[in-house]
Amino acid sequence: MESSTSLLAKTMDASEAEAAAQMIWGVWSAGEVIPELPEGCRPMNDAEGHQVQTALARIARQDTAGWKIAATSKAGQQHINVSGPLAGRILAKFVRPDGAELDLSSNRMRVMEAEFVFRFWKNIPVQQDPYSPAEVLEAVDQLQLGIEIPDSRYIDFTQVDAPQLLADNACASWMILGPEVNVEWRGRDLAEHEVRVTKNGGEVAVGRGRNVLEGPLKALTWLVNDLRRRGQMLYRHQFVTTGTCVTPVPIAPGDALVADFSEFGQARVVFSSN
Repeated sequence: MESSTSLLAKTMDASEAEAAAQMIWGVWSAGEVIPELPEGCRPMNDAEGHQVQTALARIARQDTAGWKIAATSKAGQQHINVSGPLAGRILAKFVRPDGAELDLSSNRMRVMEAEFVFRFWKNIPVQQDPYSPAEVLEAVDQLQLGIEIPDSRYIDFTQVDAPQLLADNACASWMILGPEVNVEWRGRDLAEHEVRVTKNGGEVAVGRGRNVLEGPLKALTWLVNDLRRRGQMLYRHQFVTTGTCVTPVPIAPGDALVADFSEFGQARVVFSSN
């Protein structure tokens, strides 16, 4: 399991963060939802939301396989009713390979997102100064294609604030890690790279890399520096999925979806019929 030393003062009592994390993980494991966290363990700011998130990974007994950025696009922000991006953990048990079949029976958000995923070959330690895009890219050894299937543990995720969404792991759930990109991509303008999504054989969404904080590399750098600011190290072999390049696509049991990144390849997911 990972550890971190925060550069930010924690104002939430450790027992309160633990209680909030226990509640989130309990309903997550049971496929249930709650209206919001009780006042006695409700995070009041982003730092406290991340404190609950850290406790959640510990209580779940799960390594953080990677990190996600929720709400990197205007469409994503509107979808969960926030004004800016949120960082969350992808827990190891929720990572699935390309083409996996998933059960949507307990998923209430029911959308898929097509994303660029970056994997690191070395640790990115906490430092005083922000990392530049070039420094971040130097630590990347792999670009993969990804599909995220987010979810929330709240009855109405649009009616809770950002600290509670962070406590809810920024709406993390399933992550499909698609194929590694085997053509030269470092010299490409990923912000202009086109992404298309088909559902059951018909095209349903088209977008570009610029939909994620003006480009996947900018989004990646934002995530690294968000972790740095909070005293959180990013570890070798962890990945960062940088947010949806397309408007989130509605999904239902029985659907089969393909995220097509043109010459970079495709990522696929299937949802079992109920």
